[in-house]
Amino acid sequence: MKMNKVRALVTGGASGMGTCFTEQFKAAGAQVVFCDVNVEGVSATQDALGVPGFVADVSDEEQVAALFEQAAFAMGGPVNVLVNNAGIIRDGLLIKKDRETGALKPFPKSKWDQVLAVNLTGPFLCMRELAHRAIESDVPAVCVNISSISKAGARGQSNYAAAKAGLAADTVVWAQELGRYGIRVGAVAPGFVRTPMVESVPAHVLEKLVKPVPLGRVGEPEEIWEAVRFIVSCEYFSGRVVEVDGGLRI
Repeated sequence: MKMNKVRALVTGGASGMGTCFTEQFKAAGAQVVFCDVNVEGVSATQDALGVPGFVADVSDEEQVAALFEQAAFAMGGPVNVLVNNAGIIRDGLLIKKDRETGALKPFPKSKWDQVLAVNLTGPFLCMRELAHRAIESDVPAVCVNISSISKAGARGQSNYAAAKAGLAADTVVWAQELGRYGIRVGAVAPGFVRTPMVESVPAHVLEKLVKPVPLGRVGEPEEIWEAVRFIVSCEYFSGRVVEVDGGLRI
């Protein structure tokens, strides 16, 4: 799809990679809006980029439907590119043993539910809304799911890994189901990327995380954008996950 034909919605657009994607869509000549649950972040990002932003929880079915209505009104036409970027992390071991007392602490189900709701149910609801509206309007559309190298499994990330693996699998499912309607679905699986979350990690911990990366550094959000742009632009790409991780294997 040509960038001047794009009407994009970026979820989780008030920080990190989401802000970068929103900014880059605008710079490339596309129409773009974004959403986030962070009210202050939406306001600040909207002012900084001059792009419409909406407060929405992607795990809420009614809010997702309203979001697509707002986005279509703001851009003068239905969303035809969706970037499922919104995500949260609630890490922890399945069972943690206290070093002093030996007491066992199970991983809280609430943290499992929170991550699955935002990181997997959210993309499902947004993809369903995009597909319904695109098919109804008989227009082509593209979805880019932001997965992660953690889809292969990562210690302390039962919930996050499950969600990102599920999203990678759904990328294939949705591409198979929706291709006949002119809807393409792809995914990007980033490695460690320079975002506020990564930059908050203590230097000695980050050093250990980066050490196994063959290229010896974290990625930049703009480098992940290049993969997003490729998926949007390449009309023969669908049903695949592009890994952008500096060569890292978990």
